[in-house]
Amino acid sequence: MGNLRHMELRDLPSVDELTRRLAANPAVGELPPPLVSGVAREAIERARHGLREGGTADPEAAAAESLAVLAGHRPRRVINATGVLLHTNLGRAAAAGAAADAGRAFAAGYGNLEFDLGTGRRGGRGRYVAELLTSLTGAEGAIAVNNNAAALYLALTALSARRNTVVSRGELIEIGGSFRLPELMAASGAVLVEVGTTNRTRLRDYERAADGAALVLKVHPSNYRIEGFAEEVGYRELAELASAREIPFVADVGSGLLDTRTPWLDGPPPTWLADEPGVRQTLAAGADLVLFSGDKLLGGPQSGIAVGRADLVATMAAHPVARAVRIDGTTMATLAATLEMYAMGRGRDVPFWTMASLPTDVLERRHTDVLEASGVPGRLVAGESLPGAGSVPGATIPSPNIVLDVAADASWKALIATIPPVVARRADDALRLDLRTVDPEDDDRVVAALAGLA
Repeated sequence: MGNLRHMELRDLPSVDELTRRLAANPAVGELPPPLVSGVAREAIERARHGLREGGTADPEAAAAESLAVLAGHRPRRVINATGVLLHTNLGRAAAAGAAADAGRAFAAGYGNLEFDLGTGRRGGRGRYVAELLTSLTGAEGAIAVNNNAAALYLALTALSARRNTVVSRGELIEIGGSFRLPELMAASGAVLVEVGTTNRTRLRDYERAADGAALVLKVHPSNYRIEGFAEEVGYRELAELASAREIPFVADVGSGLLDTRTPWLDGPPPTWLADEPGVRQTLAAGADLVLFSGDKLLGGPQSGIAVGRADLVATMAAHPVARAVRIDGTTMATLAATLEMYAMGRGRDVPFWTMASLPTDVLERRHTDVLEASGVPGRLVAGESLPGAGSVPGATIPSPNIVLDVAADASWKALIATIPPVVARRADDALRLDLRTVDPEDDDRVVAALAGLA
């Protein structure tokens, strides 16, 4: 490192020299040389400015710190031991092996994204995915875009631009990343008409505003819940109102639970799903268009899906915005393979559902084995896993946890510095690990990471 007390302008290294030094630093990892030299150049410039102002400088230390931060943002696989099944910061749903393989195969070569192998001519983009979606939901038509916000934006732009859209005031949500529904509606050109109050909206509130509206919109508040003195209007009532006024009823159900009966699981539906709307049931209640995420309870890649009346879907697909928000071929292949698993009765093998349905006794054995093998002091306690990503607000899944008798903050940082990084959860000044969200094949890696804390 440079000498902070005696370094002068003439002592500053050249960009090439500093780049060579940094390349030998393990903290830099495998960052491309142009990135390293760019950071080196910026560090030298800042050092030069600091020395001219009479300060001190250590460009090598400053550059190494910047590169370590940059390396932390480089996309890589991590082990999720937080117990949050759909962890937004960690990429939400893990892909099933078959789905990941389908996406990898498509990305590694050419594919029939817009090519009909039966006729040898140009084919419709996304037709197979649309057929799977209509088969699984009972809808007339379907379209997939790059996320659920895009699905809502496209629906509003195509069906309600410069016209009134009626929404309950209690559903004007803000979710992660400062996404606000009123702002998205304004961007789409739809005119927001708020009805009811934050906690209570009745059918007559909608009735007063529906005349002349382009559509009625109901949004599932995916990341919060209003309890106590609250009232909302159900899907069937809104569908009947919209039908009587001859306007579409659009329901954004958010999380993408295909069917509340969860026919892909053994036994009755899990109790933690009790208040979650299902896509099939919402359509059956009369919704003209249902929007949902592909990367939450569906367990697929990041995507947004709209299913419903064929004419409404066709109008959306024909709108210029549809091209701007469409999904790429790799995502299409991954989503198709995920949907095929449900269509073939193998929905339980989608990683989200596999993790969510793990028996407690199996998890207890795994937690015990990992803790004992690691040699780190700790104990098993009763805990709770979370569906995550704003899905099923307020719901939890009982799950054992490991609580480590170590310094929580320092140990948490040490675990994310391992290869692959292990992300645990800090709660109540303790470090917890929940193996429900860890692939059993990664248990040995978790043991190795924990052993470094002993």
